[in-house]
Amino acid sequence: MITVKEALQRASFQLREAGITAPRREAEILLAAILEKSRAWLYAHADEILGNAAYLQFRQWVKRRAEGEPYAYLCGEREFMGLPFLVTPAVLIPRPETEILVEAVAEELRECPNPKLLEIGAGSGAIAVTLATLLPQAEIVAVDISTAALEVAALNAERLRVGKRLRLLPGDLYAPVRGQKFTAVISNPPYIPTKDLTNLTKDVKDYEPQVALDGGPDGLAFYRRLTVELKELAAAPRFLALEVGQGQAASVSALCHHAGYQKIKKIPDLAGIPRVILAKL
Repeated sequence: MITVKEALQRASFQLREAGITAPRREAEILLAAILEKSRAWLYAHADEILGNAAYLQFRQWVKRRAEGEPYAYLCGEREFMGLPFLVTPAVLIPRPETEILVEAVAEELRECPNPKLLEIGAGSGAIAVTLATLLPQAEIVAVDISTAALEVAALNAERLRVGKRLRLLPGDLYAPVRGQKFTAVISNPPYIPTKDLTNLTKDVKDYEPQVALDGGPDGLAFYRRLTVELKELAAAPRFLALEVGQGQAASVSALCHHAGYQKIKKIPDLAGIPRVILAKL
């Protein structure tokens, strides 16, 4: 027999030995998911005896996490801006940096009566679904080349009760919405230079979808397409909101400027790194 406290202590040590940055936190997240309880419940019931089945599953999950598998895929869920999102290996795990993109768009459109938004690269739906909850007046279309990703996004849209205001379309960039008009185009595209993919941490390079990471030789391939192929829409959107990688802000700003966007704002993340480009006509 083993208590909750003892199981967490053993798991934390195992994860620390494997080089996991926040071993105790991740051990708690895994056990809470298995027990379908909160982390606060674990603290309040530290001396409770774990059932054999739960402890066996916990040991298996800890082993897989120690080998590099992301805890979000093990649990099947990741929080984004306070909302619970289902995630699978078909989608990129939502990052805190992307919350800056969502906050910037929501602030820009808070007073806009009926915005029509287009997201390129829906993934799990974290961006589009969250914007739908923050902007109840908005109509949102999200496109992804991966049908498996769109299935995850659809589940999240229904789960968070915004499915009726969010259209999910399969296809490559603007092709599914050719000839339509939008207030804004939003994207967190793949932006890792191909040569740098092998330098990513094991939990990213070995588990997350490469198609959502690989930004081409210099990491800017999708930004070029996002700006050059805007002509496929009926009119240029009022603004573009793009997440960028470290060191890419100047290059992406130049691409937006070349596409006709004269007012460009660079929004930093908590580390002071320009993370979001907001480009207006």
